[in-house]
Amino acid sequence: MNKEEILSRLTNDEDYYGTFGRQYLSNSNISTLLSNPLMLGEETKKTSAMIVGNYFHTAILEPDKLQNFKIIEATTRTTKVYKELSGGEMCLLQHEADKVDLMTERMLENDVCRGLIQGDNVEYEVPGIADIDGNMWKGKADILNHEEKLIVDLKTTSDINSFTYSAKKYNYDSQAYIYKVLFGYDMVFLVIDKNTHQIGLFDCSDAFYSRGYEKVQEATNIYDLFYKDESFDAKQFFINRTL
Repeated sequence: MNKEEILSRLTNDEDYYGTFGRQYLSNSNISTLLSNPLMLGEETKKTSAMIVGNYFHTAILEPDKLQNFKIIEATTRTTKVYKELSGGEMCLLQHEADKVDLMTERMLENDVCRGLIQGDNVEYEVPGIADIDGNMWKGKADILNHEEKLIVDLKTTSDINSFTYSAKKYNYDSQAYIYKVLFGYDMVFLVIDKNTHQIGLFDCSDAFYSRGYEKVQEATNIYDLFYKDESFDAKQFFINRTL
């Protein structure tokens, strides 16, 4: 397949997140490779924060797809009605959906945010692939704003004043580096606090990109050792540190 055919398939979420897409490394693999490389490829269990974030992305970028979410009128996920209606799946609670609706309204009421999201020359959910240090990586940009030459990434947070710390903890630095390689633009994070609805616009310093590249390098070395070096026996791997 040529690059255009690959990208065409990766526009489909089933291919992007499924078997076809898993042949490429992505920023979501960074944490696993750096912390427990033997777990690479294991399915990640959905959390309530993940489904709320996904609903927010959809509300901003693809509101016509909100009908695909199953929303349950229940106070918590431990109630009998939730367990009966969810069928064992992770579903959105009605009060969570209501909060996201308010967050979406707050975000789009802001002129700067709306301009970045709904500019004259924007694309949504754009996939990209590139060779980085000998391995193929993928990513999917929330928003490519071609007029501003920016990758706009939407994030939710429980404390916007701690987002600088969260950006390091959740590897947004490596995401920014990878996406800059994939799409050729700088990245900005458009963040909204789930509790206060405060909005933050975070751009990326050279140091932030550099730290991201260091993580990518480290993850690459681990991946090459565990999954490309035929002489390496993972059973002999152990962590050795001084306390």
